[in-house]
Amino acid sequence: MANSNREKLFTEFPPVPTEKWEEVITADLKGADYERKLVWRTGEGFNVRPYYRAENLEGIQFLGSQAGEFPYVRGTRAHNRWHIHQTIEVKCPAEANAEALKLLNSGVDSLGFAIAREEFSAEELDTLLHDIHIPAIEITFCGAHVGHVADLVLDKLEKEGLIAEAQVAFVIDPIVKGLSQKGDFCSPNGEKCFAKIASLIERTKEYKHIRIVSISAGIFANAGSTIVEELAFALAAGNDYMARLTDAGIDAETAARKLRFSFSVTSNYFMEIAKFRAARMLWANIVKGYNPEKNCACKMMIHARTADWNQTVYDPYVNMLRGTTEAMSAAIGGVHSLEVTPFDAAFETPTEFSKRIARNVELLLKHESHFDQVVDPAGGSYYVENLTQSIAAEAWKLFLEVEQKGGYTAAYKAGYIKERIEASAAAKDKAIATRRQILLGANQYPNFTEVADKAITAEAVTRPTAEGNTLAPYRGAMAFEAMRLHVDRSGKQPKAFMLTCGSLAMARARAQFSCNFFACAGIRVQDNTFFKSVEEGVKAALDSKAEIVVVCASDDDYAEVAPKVKELLGGKAILVVAGAPACTPELEAQGITNFINVKSNVLETLKFYLKEMGI
Repeated sequence: MANSNREKLFTEFPPVPTEKWEEVITADLKGADYERKLVWRTGEGFNVRPYYRAENLEGIQFLGSQAGEFPYVRGTRAHNRWHIHQTIEVKCPAEANAEALKLLNSGVDSLGFAIAREEFSAEELDTLLHDIHIPAIEITFCGAHVGHVADLVLDKLEKEGLIAEAQVAFVIDPIVKGLSQKGDFCSPNGEKCFAKIASLIERTKEYKHIRIVSISAGIFANAGSTIVEELAFALAAGNDYMARLTDAGIDAETAARKLRFSFSVTSNYFMEIAKFRAARMLWANIVKGYNPEKNCACKMMIHARTADWNQTVYDPYVNMLRGTTEAMSAAIGGVHSLEVTPFDAAFETPTEFSKRIARNVELLLKHESHFDQVVDPAGGSYYVENLTQSIAAEAWKLFLEVEQKGGYTAAYKAGYIKERIEASAAAKDKAIATRRQILLGANQYPNFTEVADKAITAEAVTRPTAEGNTLAPYRGAMAFEAMRLHVDRSGKQPKAFMLTCGSLAMARARAQFSCNFFACAGIRVQDNTFFKSVEEGVKAALDSKAEIVVVCASDDDYAEVAPKVKELLGGKAILVVAGAPACTPELEAQGITNFINVKSNVLETLKFYLKEMGI
């Protein structure tokens, strides 16, 4: 556009000052409280405004740096070509090799091998890696005995002259993974693990593409932590590794280059983008404090895996949508590698179909959406830059709090980490129970006709118990799923009947609300357009043999309608009033005590009705 045309356009659309925006917003609110209506009170410890402008960027110090420049907010590289990662469980090396080759021919360029067996030989490793051109891809090894596997892998790479070219990472993590699973690592085996880490680092000191330690930050998120807690605890654990390794005589630059971070990525879209940007900046400053010779040692290598916490076993195809938005956050946030969790992983061993869909999400983001061709696309966004600043500030505050307690290890042993995460998980559980946080298909908008797939077991929906000072990963939907599975497997088909009368508009709105409410427990719902009279509605309700009858009308109608329905039902069904009418005390005085509304604890209310029906 020519300069003259551009200037003309600007004159036609003059700038509007913030004060004018605020005046219009205040007028539209019609006296409602601005803070309560428009300001988002996040669980991360800070509030989010309804909109942001250029003036909100003032004071943000990290603005202006480019991708590949310290403090790496915008990325550690001048490109955004992340690795597409998939993990293979190694039971039979030959079968795992066949699957690996198939994945490599399907677009995957980062393989994860989960080796659980204690006895794993060099010959089996050769079988596992047969025909795989190691320099062309990235490989990660994990499992209970990964230290032993690491020696075998390094022996093979050295023998074949590939160690300088290989991109290999080992998931050795006694601080986060060890403590979270065992509660303590201060045993001979624990200290032996740190000695093993030091020896592996010394052995691979000259090789920049070999990572020995992977900090398993996803454990926090999948146990119910907030985004800020996941980031702060990951940074604290990373700092513990840096301190231990430098105390062992390893220089700071080498120590930092041997660390890799593995985060979970949830459906909190913009917050997750900001998390990865803040993570790189904070880690760069932590490592800088150890005075490495070069700033490039301050780069954070981030692997991300889409969250397990918000997956559901009911309506599982919704997990595809969750995985897609989560993958988008990770890609835009500039991760090094990414794994999308198969949509059925919560209740069965992933099928070939679900694994293909998972990797195709990333292939589509790369080859059709071209996310890999833009570095830090969120950079410059008033909103995302402010989120990055807010998350960084809160995470740094929590990081310093952990440091004051003696560092991550000391804080974990004292029970502080577990206590914080369990408090956050409890807050999330309450938000899900009251539907302030939505898990589509579980606590809101369930598939009315769905019955649990035979692959869904009671174990898949039972929340594990954390023993001692350990962290137990779980899924947020489990409480609703366990309740619904119990109904599905009870051999009964309880029904809730919508008795719609009075004001048509309110009757329909409340019927839709009530159908969603009761269907979350697997209770079959019978919706009805409208009944011209209460008598007609009650007759249809009794004919339906429904155990629950929900009166759906306007608040003004209930004083007359509800008592009449109660009288005509004659105790042959549980009467429920949809809403919170002003006449509630009068209705309660007449023995009408069941109400459902947007303030209800959906989980506890549904459990109550199931108990009333003997289920």
